[in-house]
Amino acid sequence: MARDKLTDYDGVTASNNTDIGGVSIAEGMLPSNVNNSMRELTKQLGAFADGTDGVDVLKLQDDTDTNSIKLQAPSSVTADTTFTMPDGDGSADQVLKTDGSGQLGWADRHANPSLAINGAMTLAQRGSLTGQTGTVYTACDRFLSAEVGNTVTTSTQDTDVPSGQGFANSLKIDVTTADASLPANGVFLVITKLEGQDLQHLLYGTSDAKNLTLSFWVKSPKTGTHIAELFQNDAGYYNSQAYTIASANTWQKVELTFSGYTATAFDNDNGYSLGITWFLAAGSDYTSGTLSSNTWHNTQANRAVGQVNCVDDAANNFYLTGVKLEVGETATPFQHEDYGTTLRKCQRYFAVLQNTTSSYAGGFGFCNSTTKTKVCFPLGVALRANPTVNVTAATIDIRNNGSNTAATSVSAAVAQGTNLYLDVNAASGLATNHACTIDPKQNMTFDAEL
Repeated sequence: MARDKLTDYDGVTASNNTDIGGVSIAEGMLPSNVNNSMRELTKQLGAFADGTDGVDVLKLQDDTDTNSIKLQAPSSVTADTTFTMPDGDGSADQVLKTDGSGQLGWADRHANPSLAINGAMTLAQRGSLTGQTGTVYTACDRFLSAEVGNTVTTSTQDTDVPSGQGFANSLKIDVTTADASLPANGVFLVITKLEGQDLQHLLYGTSDAKNLTLSFWVKSPKTGTHIAELFQNDAGYYNSQAYTIASANTWQKVELTFSGYTATAFDNDNGYSLGITWFLAAGSDYTSGTLSSNTWHNTQANRAVGQVNCVDDAANNFYLTGVKLEVGETATPFQHEDYGTTLRKCQRYFAVLQNTTSSYAGGFGFCNSTTKTKVCFPLGVALRANPTVNVTAATIDIRNNGSNTAATSVSAAVAQGTNLYLDVNAASGLATNHACTIDPKQNMTFDAEL
């Protein structure tokens, strides 16, 4: 039978290979040196085919013989290894994974953890917020808006989400007062901020600074160029990149990879070190330069070149969800957290003591004078820093020695561990050195945001 494929050849004994495609190369058919050379060559081909011999580089040429892909073995191999390919081509976004014995199979990519908190917009402790201007936190925890100009917005946690991605909520920025003609310093941003002590593994400030990949789902009222940015706050440097919205008011996934910043390390503390920024609009102070994509810089004019104006019409709505910032150059699938985990993460920065009845004891302590109490509020989560307490003092009852006394002020908030200590003061009437409880008649909020 004619030998017409590599596996037909004997990879051990050259003399057994007596023909090529039916053409005899047996002894005597050609000059001896030609026969021997051809039979030796077919032996090597046979050995290559059955895996007993091979090459250190396998070169695969393209159809035009212009470029190639090379598969190369390590310079030193400690043991023979056989990889067996799987059947079929797997599913979209899958990768090859070994079982440890050389059998390869298709598997879903392992999802990296996200540095961003509440990226699925699961938590909205503040509720819907209207008439927002300046720099304020939005409805969805850990995300703030920063505005210079005349734009007024309402922020809400919305149920408009990309289909089939597992998200239940998005952040909605609803333009209620438009700014179609931004001043030079005009801008509208959505920002989330990260603590420096959570970023030390990124090795910023060294030659080994890690690349980061930002992925998110966005629904913009405008087509065209939009800007997303990382901000190294400890150095004052930006890395700005453009993405293009192909269809207005349509959910689109965006993936951007940012090079690590080698010049300055993050401070190893609980302060603001890294920001993720989405531009919705920008005046000429931000757009008059040159956009150098994925380049760290400190030039304001280069930050948002080409950015469209998403706040130029009161009918405009901007939606964001699925925010993920991860180490590496590839976006991996979004990791959906349980509600409790996201809640605990967010309460480090903002906590709400909710009151739904008129007899709820929010804190306990003692009266150290007739006008002052020292009170402890157990929060369950350690706050990032001493918070700003937001409550109307007159809505707080101080229960002491069998009677209620209206509070006049709240001060001296000190966070220690998972407890918060406050001075709750009254005009008079407290029983000194007696225990007390604090009963707020409205929600109290504790703000320790970056």
